[in-house]
Amino acid sequence: MIDTSAFTTNWPVALPGLVVAAVAMLVMSVDAVMRGRERDGLAVVSILGLGGAGAVAAWLWVAAGDPAGFHDTLRGDRYALFFAALLCVGSLLTVLMSIDYLREQPLPAGEYHALVLLSTSGMIFLAAANDLIVLFLALEIMSVAVYVLSGLLRREVRSTEAALKYFLLGAFASGFLLYGIAFFYGAAASTRLDLIAASVARDGLRPFVLLGMALVLVGFCFKVALIPFHVWTPDVYEGAPTAVTAFMAVGVKAAAFAAFARVFMAALGTVAPSWTGLLWVLAALTMTVGNVTAVRQRSVKRMLAYSSIAHAGYAVLGLVAATKDGGAALLFYLAVYAFMTLGAFAVLIALGRRGEPGEDLADWAGVGFRHPVLGLSMAVFMLSLAGVPPTAGFAGKFYLFSAAIDAGYVGLAVIGVLNSLISVYYYLGVLVAMYMADGTRVVTAPSSRPYLLATILVTVVATLAIGILPAGPMQLARLSFLSLR
Repeated sequence: MIDTSAFTTNWPVALPGLVVAAVAMLVMSVDAVMRGRERDGLAVVSILGLGGAGAVAAWLWVAAGDPAGFHDTLRGDRYALFFAALLCVGSLLTVLMSIDYLREQPLPAGEYHALVLLSTSGMIFLAAANDLIVLFLALEIMSVAVYVLSGLLRREVRSTEAALKYFLLGAFASGFLLYGIAFFYGAAASTRLDLIAASVARDGLRPFVLLGMALVLVGFCFKVALIPFHVWTPDVYEGAPTAVTAFMAVGVKAAAFAAFARVFMAALGTVAPSWTGLLWVLAALTMTVGNVTAVRQRSVKRMLAYSSIAHAGYAVLGLVAATKDGGAALLFYLAVYAFMTLGAFAVLIALGRRGEPGEDLADWAGVGFRHPVLGLSMAVFMLSLAGVPPTAGFAGKFYLFSAAIDAGYVGLAVIGVLNSLISVYYYLGVLVAMYMADGTRVVTAPSSRPYLLATILVTVVATLAIGILPAGPMQLARLSFLSLR
């Protein structure tokens, strides 16, 4: 008889990521035989695949198992499954908003959907990785696909420039990460996180551990765009296709933070005082530089890029707290950030047309009255990003700042609150342009882009619902984080 024990032991751990990867292969196969408008069917295949993978992750989460597979290099704990479901939802909404976008932009639909799916599979494995080598491989699967997505507008110089900058700086950061992995292997004779944790708990902070920690930190700081490793973000976000920018801002950041927390809060949690001080400084600088620079932007897309940097600084508060409440607040915040950011970029797409992206603040003049759905939706997203109640953004910041205060980081929480006040200025600037300025620029009616409109409405409902009733999602985040070990 054929021994299937290895398969039955390992498959639950890898199933969500494998489903997404398999759907990516299917999309490439179907693309070879589809032509013209038939290629909208690729989006349907992608959405069904992502929905199926998300359902699998939810089913495994409810099953409450904690399997480990492939010699414990992958974990199927609730923490990994939380991110698998979140990443599938984020990617599904990205694909949904891209249906109308791809009809208007000179982008190859087959390549686009396949790369989004392959990148998503890398993100899912990144969140589940319990081994630094597996983590690196998953990170590269995610990153290489996003490098290509950034440059898909091949005839636009800024898109090609964005892809090149992202690739070169990303390769540089990957080198730091690899060197850090090598030092961890030298210290613990293993790249598995649980064995590294045992070695650190037993032998303390030896020189190789400190070097490995510093170099791995550089790699993660680049991926989540912390100061001073943020310089690629504004140019890449501005140059990439807007749908790709939304995908990067949500998916790449969430997956990188998932791995960040697994390495530092789980594997290196016993020596937290050795890295929380540095993260304190990075969080304060990232929030401040991101928000202050965003104030000066006239491009809404570039403003959202600097906003993304600032929000990475807020999220780091959960890591600095290094507590269960801090970790749960981090998961909750990444979830709400996904909805409000995807929604904001969806509205940005809705205001643009082929050859006229509508990214300048002046292009938003009078939109609030001429297109009430777009205006009210953008108002919800801007207020949520600013942290105004009763939106999800307020609940997310409340939980993060509370966790920081409970952990004794009152000063950092105060810096976070002050930065939130600064951010109100440029977020309200969008609302002022929409409702207090006259404009004559023609904007395509939202009803002519049903899939894009559906994305906007779904994200609006999620942003308001989580803000009004945050207890349930926070409990979900708390249970997920408690499974991290």
